[in-house]
Amino acid sequence: QLQASGGGLVQAGGSLRLSCAASGRISPIDVMGWYRQSPGKQLELVATITSGGVATYGDSVKGRFTIARDNSEDTETLYMSSLKPEDTAVYYCRADHAGRTYWGQGTQLTVSS
Repeated sequence: QLQASGGGLVQAGGSLRLSCAASGRISPIDVMGWYRQSPGKQLELVATITSGGVATYGDSVKGRFTIARDNSEDTETLYMSSLKPEDTAVYYCRADHAGRTYWGQGTQLTVSS
């Protein structure tokens, strides 16, 4: 019910955009967000955004990533810039609806040095 897209390979310092679209009976969505996981590491918060547009960012991405959402389309977008090799991870989109959490399938981002 969550479809993520936009991952790929990018050079350090570059930019990329991830998108996530919700479908099915999970609307309206309370909070949408992005998390990431690198090999051997725990799942890490990247960014979340409420239905009212209040955004929260993980410390490692503040000032470089921006999250946005379209409530009418139930989509969210993560704009990433000044990418670093340590941003390499599988990125998962997340949506909270009616007390339940839904996850997308994950999309790989690889940042080369």
